[in-house]
Amino acid sequence: LMAQMEIELGELDSEEAEIFREEMGIAESAVDMFIHAAYDAMAIKTFFTGGENEVRAWTVARSATAVECAGKIHTDMARGYIRAEVIGYHELLEIGSWSEARNLGKIRQEGKEYFVKDGDVMLMKFAV
Repeated sequence: LMAQMEIELGELDSEEAEIFREEMGIAESAVDMFIHAAYDAMAIKTFFTGGENEVRAWTVARSATAVECAGKIHTDMARGYIRAEVIGYHELLEIGSWSEARNLGKIRQEGKEYFVKDGDVMLMKFAV
């Protein structure tokens, strides 16, 4: 039954599908539930980096610190880590842009021992 409902929801546009899920009391799609369960089982999380031309998702251990995340990108970044500028994905999406988030004082400065949260968007500062 759930699989058939997911097939039918896939044929709707995203707004209609969201309304239908709300009416049925379904918080998220089966695909999203599966992904969350897999992430929990593997004890991993995702953080994001980006620039003008690219946004990238990185998967790391749930216990990863900021410097460990920097090392996932490149070992030189971990070696010369200074700090990371950080904001949560949902907050950034709500604000609309990195520059506006900075203007509003929403970008946090985090050190090496910061435990990165699932969905953090990060700009790593380093010197090698």
